[in-house]
Amino acid sequence: MPWVLDGGDHIDVSRRPIRWWNTAALLAIVALVATVVLVGRALDRTDKVNVADLAAVAIAAAVATAAVVTWARRRNTVAGNLADVTQTADVLADLVRRQWQDEARNRLLDDPEPIPVYWQLIADETVMSQPRLIMSDAELTLTGRSDDMAALAEAFRALTRRRLVIAGGAGMGKTTLAIQLLLQLLSTRAADQARAGEGDVVPVPVLLPVSGWDPGVHPRLQDWLAVRLATDYPALDAPQLGAGGAAALAEGGHILAVLDGLDEIPAPARAQVLAALNASLTARDQLILTSRRTEFTTAVHDAGRPLTAAAVIVPKPVTAQVAADYLTACLPASPSEAWTHTLAALRSRTALGLTRLAATPLGLWLIRTVYIAPGADPIPLTGPLGADADALRTHLLDHVIPALIQTRPPSTDPADHFRPRRSHSPARARHYLTELARLFPPDQTRDITWWHLARTTIAPRSLQAIAGLAIGLVFALVITPGVWGNIDLETWFLLWLGGALAAGLGASRWAAESPGHADLRLRGRMIGLLRSTKDNFVSGVMFGFVFGLALLLAPGVVSRLIKEFTSRSKHDLWTGLLIEVEPALMSGLVFGLVGGLVTGLIAWAQQPSVITAGTPQSTLKADRAITLLRVSAFGLVTGLALSFADSLTAGLTVGPAIGLAFGLVSGKHHAWFVFVIAAARLASAGRLPWRLMSFLDDAHRLGLLRTMGPIYQFRHAALHDHLATRRRESNKKLNTQT
Repeated sequence: MPWVLDGGDHIDVSRRPIRWWNTAALLAIVALVATVVLVGRALDRTDKVNVADLAAVAIAAAVATAAVVTWARRRNTVAGNLADVTQTADVLADLVRRQWQDEARNRLLDDPEPIPVYWQLIADETVMSQPRLIMSDAELTLTGRSDDMAALAEAFRALTRRRLVIAGGAGMGKTTLAIQLLLQLLSTRAADQARAGEGDVVPVPVLLPVSGWDPGVHPRLQDWLAVRLATDYPALDAPQLGAGGAAALAEGGHILAVLDGLDEIPAPARAQVLAALNASLTARDQLILTSRRTEFTTAVHDAGRPLTAAAVIVPKPVTAQVAADYLTACLPASPSEAWTHTLAALRSRTALGLTRLAATPLGLWLIRTVYIAPGADPIPLTGPLGADADALRTHLLDHVIPALIQTRPPSTDPADHFRPRRSHSPARARHYLTELARLFPPDQTRDITWWHLARTTIAPRSLQAIAGLAIGLVFALVITPGVWGNIDLETWFLLWLGGALAAGLGASRWAAESPGHADLRLRGRMIGLLRSTKDNFVSGVMFGFVFGLALLLAPGVVSRLIKEFTSRSKHDLWTGLLIEVEPALMSGLVFGLVGGLVTGLIAWAQQPSVITAGTPQSTLKADRAITLLRVSAFGLVTGLALSFADSLTAGLTVGPAIGLAFGLVSGKHHAWFVFVIAAARLASAGRLPWRLMSFLDDAHRLGLLRTMGPIYQFRHAALHDHLATRRRESNKKLNTQT
């Protein structure tokens, strides 16, 4: 729906039809039902039916309905709600703060203290703009330390347009620094707002993976931000915030985009992203971008120009003394003799491989995780492995999974954020993570997106076949000949085929759908439920009437068509059809009335609250909830209608079956259903666990995975690369043996 900025703080949603035109359509439907019923009862069913009269009545009613609806829609419009951008920005800031505080805690960024990494301006001036564009009031200088974020945040604020590129080698803590800076800016946002001049905007920093942006689809950064914010932070669509909040934030300069991982997208796309950023950013738009140094330099040269007004900082290697001090802080006050020897070797730089590996935050994390644990002996760090940094790194990556599993036993205590909920075999966990690295290969993506699992494992035609057979099976098992309305074999086959085809055709787009949202909490939302029921009731009645009429007519009409055309008796055909129409219309009206209430319930459930956060677990549960709600709603409505039209037995048996089928097929969100199909297929082959989302949650608690909103990633790209490489080596070895 189009929107227009209004004074920078609100957006005005385009005028839309108000709901009461639906009432006119409802009255027309009731009139149609009454007309047909009266005509049907006036006719002697033993006489011939005047088909022309009946057709004339139906056509006249349809024309009247269309005229009333068209007139009502043309005459009545009303302005939409306004989005309060200031309130929406505050809600987003709180959500982002809680999200990344939890993630920083899970990554142990402050335990025992941040790893001190020194950052400075890059020496290569060919990848930056003219100094006067970056810092106009003073000589261009920018330094900072990852353990003093207040000073680095002040240096960032001193930049003319507050644009920063964090570049560096693999494992140097680029994403970590971006998270630390994001949290620091959020912690001072209230004070910054108090100091800001009238009309100045203090944007909300939001960290997003660059891999999610395709400039070919969304040429402007703001357009993609609006879509991504709505997906990752569904609370922005809460009714009390007004309509179009995400788009207003992105367009109005209220977002400081923290784009992570330029190097993680294909090489040609990097230059395209830089070009799109330069074309999208206005003077007020701030930005933070992370990338490996070599890939960023190449992208700038390929794009033909640097990122406008952006300072580029790079890290210095962690010195041996600083690395030893950090590891000492992780140990008891009196380290073991083996650790005393290891720290001495690190400080004296006698173990060259160890010294080189410890010069990166990734290396320090690996050393700490594998060897600062009960019963772990650090002697290998100064042995033959300690002389070769690459061999030592591979050794640590091989042992990091069992080390974390062994040092963090399962716990059901909600306060234990760093312990899994279930026990896992290290070998089995490694196998599953290796399979994930294969399903989401690092040369294509760093994102483990649960609703994309089907894309990587099931071809569209296969998905169509699976969904069609599954839904068709429901009809085959429940709507059997002789059970419902004396359906014969021919009618049963047509219904089964129709259900299978409907599901199969609809499933072609399911794998591309994003998750839906459902919030079934009543506390504080009763007014919204009543309003949603009122607004959606009439449209639900109309849809339910048409759907119910078709559903209730189909068995009898199809059966009668087959029989009467076979017998060539047109008189019996038209008489029989009228007999079917009258009760079907009445039942369709009942179906529609109940369906109207259910439509309002579903629309209310899909409205998020301002506390709704987008995590992998919450998005899956939300999409599952809306799917099950649709299934239950269709089952309830169909069951009531069939109980009225046929019998209580049909309502209790056939109704839920049809509700299951149509609930799964209908709607625009099928991410959970498709995920279940793909995950079950992989689990049956032994490639992934049956409880995949629980396993991913435990891997996140263990520190093997990290989250980016509703998406998982491996904790370090190095671990992702390592497991993917091991998988390829295993396949090569297997092929050689074969």
